[in-house]
Order: sequence, then structure tokens, then C-alpha cells
Amino acid sequence: HNGNLTNTDQLKSELFRQDLRHVNTNSDSEVLLNVLAHEIHDACDGGHRLTPDTIFKAVGGVHRRVKGAYAVVAMIAGYGLLAFRDPYGIRPLVLGKDANGSWMLASESVALEGTLHKLVRDINPGEAVFIDTTGKLYAQPCAVLTSLNPCIFEYVYLARPDSVMDGISVYQARLNMGETLAKRVVST
Repeated sequence: HNGNLTNTDQLKSELFRQDLRHVNTNSDSEVLLNVLAHEIHDACDGGHRLTPDTIFKAVGGVHRRVKGAYAVVAMIAGYGLLAFRDPYGIRPLVLGKDANGSWMLASESVALEGTLHKLVRDINPGEAVFIDTTGKLYAQPCAVLTSLNPCIFEYVYLARPDSVMDGISVYQARLNMGETLAKRVVST
């Protein structure tokens, strides 16, 4: 989990009182994990077999409950790999594939290069991707309202300059911001 939840305390209370789950730490990652687990359980409607549709329904429940910035990658034992991004696309998440057909998810495009994966695309705001144990990829928007509002600190401080996030070169973004700042300083 990359991000920060803004309603962690409310979610902890809901998890304890309504969902009958105990949170052991003050970590918003643990809260997010418990919300996801609860939503997966509810999406299965008493059954125990997960399908891509039930997983996407569960992620939709996470998006309705969780507020803040988050990009999540989770292994669901025996089923596959799940990844999703908050409805505002605040935190980055990319999908890559190698020559052998294996998938990789990461927060930056440069992470793919070290393992010889090629950037396929960014995960869209509010979208979830599920890769089953056979390597089949499923993708679906799971949030009702979405918009791309990336965190400026990803471009200024956090990302490597040679990364590309949401189709934007981090290096070029830094140059553009510096140029804009220089023009403002000169004009004042």
C-alpha cells in the first residue's frame, strides 16, 4: 500500500463495531487490508469462491468506504494478484509485461526496467486489475466518479527522474516546473 488514508479512525471504528474486525496497530495499511477483506467476504454473498466479478465488486466497496490516496497491490492466496488505485489517481500505479508474458505492477515505470518488463499502461484512477494464477489479466473501473489528480510530490521529490507516470516524464515535468518558476521570479 502506497498512500495515506484520511478517514483511518472512522474506518477503525466501523471495522470494530459493524464488521466485527479487530485492528492491531495504528497502520492505515492494516485498516485498508481489513476493509478489503471484509468487502471481499461480503461480495462473495456467503459463497467461498472468488471470481474477478466478486473481486471488482469488493474493490468498489473499498472505494466507497476509504478516503485518501492509495495504490494497492495484494496477493490473494490461491487466486492471484490484485491491484487498484484510488478514484482520484493520487498515487501512481503501472502495469508491465515481459517477453515471457509475466505481469508486473509497480509505482513507477523504472521499476519495470530492471526485470525486463515493458510498460503496458498506467492503472487508471478507480480501476482494479486482477491477474489470476494462470496469468490471465482482468481489468475494470470500480469507482463511480474518477478524475486524475496526481500528487505533485511524486513529480517533485519521490519519483526517479527517468520514470514516466500517467504518461508524463518526471524529468520533463521537473524541467517544466523549474521553467515556470523561473519565469514567475523574473516577472516579479
